[in-house]
Amino acid sequence: MGYYNNVFDGCNDQTDIGAVMRNGREVILQAYNWESHKHNWYKNLDSKVPDISKSGFTSAWLPPPSQSLAPEGYLPQDLYSLNSAYGSEHLLKSLLGKMKLYKVRAMADIVINHRIGTTRGHGGMYNRYDGSSLPWDEHAVTSCTGGKGNRSTGDNFNGVPNVDHTQHFVRKDIIGWLRWLRNTVGYQDFRFDFARGYSAQYVKEYIGAAKPLFSVGECWDSCNYNGHGLDYNQDSHRQRIINWIDATGQRSAAFDFTTKGILQEAVMGQYWRLRDAQGKPPGVMGWWPSRAVTFLDNHDTGSTQAHWPFPSHHIMEGYAYILTHPGIPCVFYDHFYDWGSSIHDQIVKLIDVRRRQDIHSRSTIRILEAKSNLYAAIVGEKLCMKLGDASWCPSGREWTLATSGHRYAVWHK
Repeated sequence: MGYYNNVFDGCNDQTDIGAVMRNGREVILQAYNWESHKHNWYKNLDSKVPDISKSGFTSAWLPPPSQSLAPEGYLPQDLYSLNSAYGSEHLLKSLLGKMKLYKVRAMADIVINHRIGTTRGHGGMYNRYDGSSLPWDEHAVTSCTGGKGNRSTGDNFNGVPNVDHTQHFVRKDIIGWLRWLRNTVGYQDFRFDFARGYSAQYVKEYIGAAKPLFSVGECWDSCNYNGHGLDYNQDSHRQRIINWIDATGQRSAAFDFTTKGILQEAVMGQYWRLRDAQGKPPGVMGWWPSRAVTFLDNHDTGSTQAHWPFPSHHIMEGYAYILTHPGIPCVFYDHFYDWGSSIHDQIVKLIDVRRRQDIHSRSTIRILEAKSNLYAAIVGEKLCMKLGDASWCPSGREWTLATSGHRYAVWHK
């Protein structure tokens, strides 16, 4: 089972929303992609739970649980209906029960920036929710997206009614639903979709009220580019993510889109990008690693949407980086289960080395090399790693090779 999966067995930890973040030993699996709804998904995952657990994942991020107008789940309508394209409520609860047995926490994808109406209201738009389990009227919808509510407290998700989180009745109902997911359905962690769409103060309130063990938000906007490609300095980009985390009262982590953007350029022979001007990692991980969820791809950036994919021939260099470094690494389903057993086994080996050397989200890092064809660093003083095709190994006889692959190697003391 591994040390990871047994850390939080005590009853008291089930209500301490800070314990997981303080411990810092999470490894997350995003357990679906954009096509998963076509493949009897809850049943498929049920069969993989033993392997997910054995591989060292502490949490599996599952698709949005509610009935949705679009099969992928991101246009929710009746929040309390758990029959979705991914499977029935019965199959979902069976999967969550099995995950609990194997000590893998279930992360719910929380889509509360927008909600599809059931009936026409103000202005002839579908901005009422009559006949559903939360029968809101037009005051639940922001005025910028055709409702009678207040203006949005964030960016608009265009073309659908955006939820007005300033309304007390809306927040009360959302909190009731989140508590139900947490305490009755059996999810333990939350992932907040399109977190740019509403103020982080509401995420703070929702986490405080529903008490998930771990939370992460999706704050995705564009990195800084110039005429020649990606800027070396992404400080303003990572600062925006840091500001969001701060505004949640530090209760939520955030996906480290800054690291993704830099890392996928770095592996193409630009490893100098992986050390910032202060000698630190250049993403959110370099500034606030205990709140940075690092990843290579997700259902939007990769999969069949491929909005911003990581270069496919370099994913093992990418995983060798995030799985040996501070921060909270997240592995994508496709890479782990669909790209062949060699990649699956290499990722498992890296997770194992991380666990054995007790690398965690706040581990220290010393970057030794960062040039075009070579990156090398010592993490937690117990692990050394290199990326790139330049030949390099750590000086000193105390280092032993732990694992290696195409353009990466990891040593331990």
